[in-house]
Amino acid sequence: MRKLVIASLIALLAIFTAACSGSSGSSGKSSGSEKEASKDKPIVIKFSHVTSIDSVKGKAAERFKELVEEKTGGKAKVEVYPSSQLYGDNDELDALTSGNVHMIAPSVTKMVKLDPRWQYVDMPYLFEDQEHVHKFFESDVAKSLLNSEQLASNDIMGLAFWENGFKHFTNNKHPLKKPEDFKGLKFRAQAGKVLEAQFQALGAGSATIAFGETYAALQQGTVDGQENTFNNMDTQKYQEVQKYLTLSEHGRLDYAIFVNKSFWESMPEEIRTQVEEALKEATDLAWELAAEENEASFENLKNSGKMEVIELTDEEKNALKEALQPVYDEFEDVITKDLIEGIRSLK
Repeated sequence: MRKLVIASLIALLAIFTAACSGSSGSSGKSSGSEKEASKDKPIVIKFSHVTSIDSVKGKAAERFKELVEEKTGGKAKVEVYPSSQLYGDNDELDALTSGNVHMIAPSVTKMVKLDPRWQYVDMPYLFEDQEHVHKFFESDVAKSLLNSEQLASNDIMGLAFWENGFKHFTNNKHPLKKPEDFKGLKFRAQAGKVLEAQFQALGAGSATIAFGETYAALQQGTVDGQENTFNNMDTQKYQEVQKYLTLSEHGRLDYAIFVNKSFWESMPEEIRTQVEEALKEATDLAWELAAEENEASFENLKNSGKMEVIELTDEEKNALKEALQPVYDEFEDVITKDLIEGIRSLK
């Protein structure tokens, strides 16, 4: 009996020792997870975008890269692939959902594949001025889009908005001042039913062409014109292939930063927080650069001597707004009245 008791005590002692060892091992595993991110073995964030390295987006992306390495002490690094080096307009969203890249900064209208409300940015004259836009970026209305169920169900998270600017029309045929001036022309447009309806309301046609292929399409006469921000026009050298620039401010072209949700949540919390801090600083820079670069690009376009700049009077702008009202009649239910009124209420 005494031998049985001693044997039982030895067995219990062994179990207790193993349990303590297992607990210690569990702590070691957690610590080991942190060690996976080191200067020798950093977490690599592949960041793909379609604009040039000297665009607003390109400069902000490069600064984000620098800040991530600085804030994480080299435990994370960003590989930036500008100018559609990895994926173009039509492919980068699929690349993100599949995990082939970890971060993209598309024009927000690219998200219509997942949620048609993202076409809000194309609704004519929805935003009044720069201050109105910034209020939206920081609002709960904007957060509801970035954190929508539609994105989450596709393994995507939205993190921030990067500004580009107001859109203006250019074309190769004649000055555009009145709605009837658009009739019969064909414009390059991003994908989206709202943009199709916009040009239809003006009596014009449209063709969906990737950003990187737009210069060639304008040069070859595949389309007569396009709509864009000053900075995109300037960095893409559209003044070489377009004769007339109308200062319409009819819509917005802005970007949003999206990440692969699974990848993002797999990062150690401390590093993810540091990357978020880096993104916040890069976002502030993007907003600042957008204003500066668009102003400088406008001067470049004017001073090129290759483009005639047409300024609209209040009366001419109001005529365009009236001509474009059918877009609201058609898409209010798609974009949703809540979103449209939510944005308007921020004025």
